[in-house]
Amino acid sequence: RRPFLAYLASWAEVATQDPEKTLLAGLPGAISHVALGFVKPDLAYAGDLDLSGTGLAFPFSGTVLKEAIAALKAQHPNTKVLLAVGGWGYFGWDARDFRVLAQLVKDLGADGVDLDYETADSGCAHAPDGRIACADDTRAIAVLSDLRAALPRPHVVSLAGWSVGAYGEGAFAAAAPRFGPWVGMMRAVLKSEAARGLDLVSVMSYDAGPAYQPLEAFRAYRSLWPGPLALGIQVMPSESGGARFTVARTVTLLQEVLADPKA
Repeated sequence: RRPFLAYLASWAEVATQDPEKTLLAGLPGAISHVALGFVKPDLAYAGDLDLSGTGLAFPFSGTVLKEAIAALKAQHPNTKVLLAVGGWGYFGWDARDFRVLAQLVKDLGADGVDLDYETADSGCAHAPDGRIACADDTRAIAVLSDLRAALPRPHVVSLAGWSVGAYGEGAFAAAAPRFGPWVGMMRAVLKSEAARGLDLVSVMSYDAGPAYQPLEAFRAYRSLWPGPLALGIQVMPSESGGARFTVARTVTLLQEVLADPKA
């Protein structure tokens, strides 16, 4: 099947003590992966399903969350539940504790982790030879390597790719928009040996301004990554003036993605 990854914001969940009444438990079976956002890379977790130091903001306990995951899987056994680690504002990568993260995954009965590697400034710029080099490249690769080491297969590790993260070189050297220090921030990661540890890449193709073209980003990521590739669709209106993802526009984008024989 083609991957269909959906994010579930923990802070937007239903406040209930009944696992069966959660948004998570009621998700449709068409979703192949659901990523629960967001866990801090430097989370504190001592066990017993105590989520207070993890970054997750569910309005119920870890016990209810575990039971909601089980309820979803009882209805749709093929759906993979991932913990999304990182995201904007969770920048504690240098203090990452993926051993503890792996324990949380196992305690909840989840299937793996979605790596949402974001930083305030990735320090990407063109080197004299025209290639993109980022101050953050070494750490980004190490983060992915450490995550896969903590969660060996069959656990799933997916990567959320920054909107312009595959731009900056070759056919995509002049692709718009030019988001300064983030242009090309995923190139080194996806070309590294660590990328063999990935099972899925999804493109965060939203909130990148009116010049951004999701399909161009999809093609740029495809030039670096041969495996399962998903294109992001924003449900809420853009916060940066980008074109809205209407139903008609979404259908057009999906038709283009379906034409990709590797996706």
